[in-house]
Parts: sequence; C-alpha cells; structure tokens
Amino acid sequence: MRVSARADYAVRAMLELAVRQHGGPVKAETVALAQDIPHKFLEGILGDLRRGGLVESRRGGSGGYRLARPADAITVADVVRAVDGPIVSVRGERPNRLTYTGPAAPLLPLWVAVRAGVRRVLEGVTLADIAADALPEPVRELAAEPASWQNP
Repeated sequence: MRVSARADYAVRAMLELAVRQHGGPVKAETVALAQDIPHKFLEGILGDLRRGGLVESRRGGSGGYRLARPADAITVADVVRAVDGPIVSVRGERPNRLTYTGPAAPLLPLWVAVRAGVRRVLEGVTLADIAADALPEPVRELAAEPASWQNP
C-alpha cells in the first residue's frame, strides 16, 4: 500500500478539525496554514470528505468545516476511502475480485492478507486516538519494530 498525498493531507486536515471540533466551523484557509497544505488542493479534498459524509460545511462569514461525527467515530480507513477509494488494490482492482491460475494462484490469498492487514491497522485507529497521541497498542508495537523503520 502506498499512502497518497491526498490521503496524507486528508488525515492531517481531519486531525486539525478534530482538535478544533468544539470551537465551531473552521475555515479551509486555517486548516491549510496550520498543516502546510496547498489551499486549492485542500478545497478539493474537503469536497471529497464532505461527499463521503465525514465533514460538514457551512457558508458565510462564520462558516467553515467541521467533523460530521465525533472524532472517535472516524477511522483513518474512513478518511483514506473518502479521498482515494479502496484501501488496497492490485492493478486497480480489489484483491477479492482477482483470479490467478497455475503457479500464480497463491498470489490471491497473499493480496487478500495484505488488504486484511492494512485494513486492521487503519480501521483500528480513530482520529481521536491520533489527536490524543494514544495509538492502539498493536499499532505502537508494529511501529516499534526496528525493521518497520528500515527500507529494504
């Protein structure tokens, strides 16, 4: 899995909204400046997040964006799916839609396992977890493995 710039920016924007969720709507410009995200790029991302039901927007002088539901009810997987579509794909297809034959047949369960592992991590972490610097223990354990930080 490769995390796109859109997904990274989207998660960062959502975190900015999460920590400001009790202060009313937040302007896109405020989020863009706080997270060093190009404003025009962020506007497109916020549109995807709105269409995905993750943020709400209000127009006008006191308008802006806010989370559509509590930060502890929005996972990183929700955000990635809203801006990038399926979390793991092979040649643009979900692994469960692929077929292989002959010596390549074992690839299917491998790709499905990769998808399951990535989903387990991203669906197990909420915006509230990240905002509170309280990643779940399994995620912290994976990140603490020295090999996790090395490029092969």
